[in-house]
Amino acid sequence: MGLIRFIAMASNEARAYQRGESDAYGIPPERHVSDGGGLPCRHCLRYIPQGKAYLILAYRPFPRLQPYAETGPIFLCADECPRAEDSDVMPEMLRASTEFLMRGYDRDDRIIYGTGEITPKRLVCTQAHELLQRPDVAYVHLRSARNNCYQCRIERAQKTPA
Repeated sequence: MGLIRFIAMASNEARAYQRGESDAYGIPPERHVSDGGGLPCRHCLRYIPQGKAYLILAYRPFPRLQPYAETGPIFLCADECPRAEDSDVMPEMLRASTEFLMRGYDRDDRIIYGTGEITPKRLVCTQAHELLQRPDVAYVHLRSARNNCYQCRIERAQKTPA
C-alpha cells in the first residue's frame, strides 16, 4: 500500500442508516431511486446504478458534537453494499470530479487553519500526502469543491512490520 489511504464510511454506520435509523438531524433518511446521474455512495465509494434505491441523509463524519463537526447531505445505497476497502487508489466515485476541497484535522477533530485548499483531482494524492506529513494533521477530509459535501476521509497508510 502507498503513503495514504482513502477511508469509506464504516459499515456499522451505513447499516444503521439502511435500516432507517435517524441521521445527524434526528430524521429518517429519505429514500429515492437513482436516475444514474452520478450519485456517489459513501460506503462502497461507487456510483449508485440507475434504477437502484438510494438514501439521502444528513451526515456528520465526526465522533461527537463540537463547533467544527460539520454536517451535510450525503448519498448512500439503500440496500446493503460492500464497504470499499481502504486503498491508496482514488475511489471510482471521485474520478469524474475535477477538483476537491481538502482540509486537515487534528486529533481532537478540529480544523487546522491554513490546510483547506481547492485541489485539482490530479494533485489529491500528493496534497493529502503533504498534509499528512505534518505532525499536527491526524487526517484529511475530501469534500466536493462545489457543494462542500463530504466524500471520504484520507489517513496515513498503516506501516507494515518489516
